Amino acid sequence: MTIQTTCCAETTCACGPSADTGCGTDDSFVAASSLSTLAFSAERCVNCGVCSAVCPHGVFMTGEKIVRIVRPDACMECGACQINCPVGALQVDSGVGCAAAMINAALRGLPEATCGGDGESCCG
Repeated sequence: MTIQTTCCAETTCACGPSADTGCGTDDSFVAASSLSTLAFSAERCVNCGVCSAVCPHGVFMTGEKIVRIVRPDACMECGACQINCPVGALQVDSGVGCAAAMINAALRGLPEATCGGDGESCCG
């Protein structure tokens, strides 16, 4: 399996190898968490398991018919799931939220990433 590491210019559209729809044209996506931009379309999912293989935080697990989102709040919005989903069943605004907070903390030499403006860590 080849894992893609780059996506199309529009990070909110389905960018998988066989993605065939444009950005914002599919009503089947449902938000997976209030802490991230991760959205999932059960209608598109074929339970291939690619998302669970590429997710660095164990957000996904293959289910009986579709993938299960088992740790939605652990999503760091890296975009690996969206980029590699062969049917475009996942959407995420990569580079926002905790992923951006972690990069900013590393660049500034901070001991812990924070996001949301209240100083509390949300990236654990």
